[in-house]
Amino acid sequence: MNIVTHNHSRNLWRDLSGQMDRFLNDPFGAVYPGDLQFSADGWLPAVDIKEEADRFVVRADVPGVDAKDIDVSVEDGLLSIAGKRESEVKDEKDGYCRVERSYGEFRRQFSLPATADANKVTAKSDKGVLEVIIGKSEVHKPKRITVKPS
Repeated sequence: MNIVTHNHSRNLWRDLSGQMDRFLNDPFGAVYPGDLQFSADGWLPAVDIKEEADRFVVRADVPGVDAKDIDVSVEDGLLSIAGKRESEVKDEKDGYCRVERSYGEFRRQFSLPATADANKVTAKSDKGVLEVIIGKSEVHKPKRITVKPS
């Protein structure tokens, strides 16, 4: 499969390259909590990519992100997944107060292979996992032409 991650930062490229190497070496491996990485511009959700006979499946871990805050688009052979997360957790116990905030924007981009059909893309978000399905275009078989004797 030729889905290529596009990044504009060397540090991000190094991180994503490592994730892709791990995925390609162990595509059915577990997703670890450390997979969620942060960048200077926000955070980057872990992404799994799988090729099936008739489609590509892209799954992104987007905990705390509402479906309305996710933008999925395909343009010029490039799949873009972007969004933002804003959350705050307060915990008060035994006189202690803890407040944790997690927020920021993310953008992941992937070059689609020639077999991907940009008109067959669907996306859904369920329990913190975004699933993007990209259908494959019909395989064109060469047409055999019979040569008739004159």
